[in-house]
Amino acid sequence: MSDDTTLRQFWHWFKQNEDMVFHFERNQEHALDSLAAALAGVSPNLTFEIGPAKNGIRDLVISADGIKSAFPFVEALVAVAPALPRWELIAFRPRRKLEMDVSLAGRRVKPEDVEFCLLSNGQELGIYLFFPDYSEEEKRTWGQIGYLLLDEALGEYDVETKLGPIKFFHTSAYPDSARRPLPDLPELFDERYAALKRAL
Repeated sequence: MSDDTTLRQFWHWFKQNEDMVFHFERNQEHALDSLAAALAGVSPNLTFEIGPAKNGIRDLVISADGIKSAFPFVEALVAVAPALPRWELIAFRPRRKLEMDVSLAGRRVKPEDVEFCLLSNGQELGIYLFFPDYSEEEKRTWGQIGYLLLDEALGEYDVETKLGPIKFFHTSAYPDSARRPLPDLPELFDERYAALKRAL
C-alpha cells in the first residue's frame, strides 16, 4: 500500500498540472501519458477516465482496472484528494446505461445482443454471459469485452466485490438456461443480491 506521502505527491502533481489535464485535447498524448505516469507512482494498476466538460466541470474516474488487489489504492487516493472545483472525482468505474457498443481487437459488440444468466449457490451470485460470436480461440479478447460490459452495467466495485464466478460462452451453450438481455442485468442483480443478503 502506498504511504500517505506518495498519495499526497500525486495530488500535488495533479494541482500543478490541472490545467493541462483539464484541457487535455490541446496535447492529448502528452497530457494523458503524464497523468498515467503520475498514477503509476501510486500503483501500476491504476487507470483513469476523463469525462466531457459540462458547465466547466469534468468527471475524473480513478479505477483499479478491475484488479481487486488495487482497490485499496483507489480508496486511499480518493480519500486524501484536495478540493478540486473543476472536477467530480469518482472512485471506480461507475454504472452507466448500456448504450454504447464495445469495440476491442477487431470485435464490436452491442449490449443488447449479449445475454446473461444469474446463478446462485445460496452464498454468492455468479454470472454467465453469452455472445453470438464467442470463440475459445479468442477467449482473452472476449473476457476483456465481458468485463468491460459488466463494469458498465454494474460498476467496477460491484463486479469485483459482489459477484462470484464470471464465465463467458457462445450463445449456443447451455440452451436450457434462463437468460435475459444484458440491459436487464442491473435491476435483476440488485434484486437478487438484496434477497441473497437477507437470506444469509
